[in-house]
Amino acid sequence: MHRRRFLTTGLVAATLAGTGKNLIYQAAKPKGFVVKKGKGRFSEKTNIGALNDIKISGKDTNGTLAVFEYTSEAKGGPPLHIHHAQDEMFFVQEGNFVFQLGDEKHNLNAGDTIFLPRKVPHTFAQLSDKGKLIYFFTPAGKMEDFFRTLGKIKGVPAPAVAAKIFEAHGMEIVGPPLAV
Repeated sequence: MHRRRFLTTGLVAATLAGTGKNLIYQAAKPKGFVVKKGKGRFSEKTNIGALNDIKISGKDTNGTLAVFEYTSEAKGGPPLHIHHAQDEMFFVQEGNFVFQLGDEKHNLNAGDTIFLPRKVPHTFAQLSDKGKLIYFFTPAGKMEDFFRTLGKIKGVPAPAVAAKIFEAHGMEIVGPPLAV
């Protein structure tokens, strides 16, 4: 009898351990919410040379997803970099962009989407005078804090400073921005 109870308890514990994160998320699941046009999730504006609003926070998803809206009136983009732990997806709402994924370059316009898997060097550059993107990170990682940190710096950070900021947030700079 004790052996049967031991085996049953072990099977139940193993099953719960395998789905533990999902059960924790289910228990902590927040209520739905709306973020209005031109607003950030926490009424927070992050300016990284472009407005970069948090639309859905990692805090809302137990770290599984973060969604941002990027609005810019300047050409250019970030340096070529790698996310070691996040996949990324961009949806172009307005403007023209070129994305580099590994050695390939892709021109994207309003309505286009691109998926950038983790551990693959990538970047983008805005080619038009105005641009707007919705983009996702999964898992959320430290991306919200990354943009908050960048938003506190006036102008473009020195390469050594930028490298440290990227590294502190789970990324690595591996090349320059795309020329526009």
